[in-house]
Amino acid sequence: MDTRRLQLLLALSRLGSMRAVAETHNLTTSTVSQQIAALAKETGAQLIEPEGRRVRLTPAGRRLADHAVTILAAVESARLDLDPDAEPAGTVRIGGFATGLRVSLLPIVAELADRYPKVGFVISEYEPIEAFALLTNDDLDLALTYDYNLAPASPGPVLETVALWSVEWGLGVPAEREKGRADIGSYADHTWIVNSRNTADEDAVRTLASLAGFTPRIAHQIDSLDLVEDLIVAGYGVGLLPIDRPTHPGVTVRPLADPQVILTAYAVTRRGRATWPPLRVVLDRLRPPQGRPLPRLSWPRPEAKP
Repeated sequence: MDTRRLQLLLALSRLGSMRAVAETHNLTTSTVSQQIAALAKETGAQLIEPEGRRVRLTPAGRRLADHAVTILAAVESARLDLDPDAEPAGTVRIGGFATGLRVSLLPIVAELADRYPKVGFVISEYEPIEAFALLTNDDLDLALTYDYNLAPASPGPVLETVALWSVEWGLGVPAEREKGRADIGSYADHTWIVNSRNTADEDAVRTLASLAGFTPRIAHQIDSLDLVEDLIVAGYGVGLLPIDRPTHPGVTVRPLADPQVILTAYAVTRRGRATWPPLRVVLDRLRPPQGRPLPRLSWPRPEAKP
């Protein structure tokens, strides 16, 4: 089975038309059609069918496109393994949540630039759900993501993860309240604040509430932790916040009684890509030492620079 033809089939599954595939791969539409037809002959299955003036993948074509992701990754991995000592060169596309980029990536970018001058970086901010989709579609090389022990993420079979560090979260409440461990059940009648761009916060809150015997009233979806604090101070609700993060004077973050809420940060890549030399040097610097517990970090609070 010709891997070049698999690449064209995978591109057709994502781009939706022969013309788009041809333009992307600098081919003619006729050549793309011939290569897909040859692939159908190789597999003994009908891979495409007419849809008006265009074509679409058949169920067999979609299944083969799914297999193509794994097959092409394995081929690429094998190719790179033949030259593991190649000088790292290329642009690494990195996306992730803001604190992950700030804590894990930015401290090592200057060092990597000095050691590997042929390696460049394109950095974008994304929440985990967005980053997983971009990785799966090969629009990112590396994602920095997170999940909670009460709301584990599901990156998908074509992705692999490496845990980097973890942080305990507590319940953010107005500062005048008591400061001991929080009993979630005592906040059953409060309004709750969750993340606006990822479902993990809400899943964790709903799990905590379910264990305490109530359904949380979620009214606000906020991405910025600073804005979450402002809403808490203004009396608009309570929400989960990192325990070690410096907070607004009007906010107290109370540790939770069992179960605890632990956020874990991850480096996520497509299977078979971690040995690509530019990506490998980044991953080697990000990984915590083997055989040791994950580092427990303090969550930084951004401060305005004078």
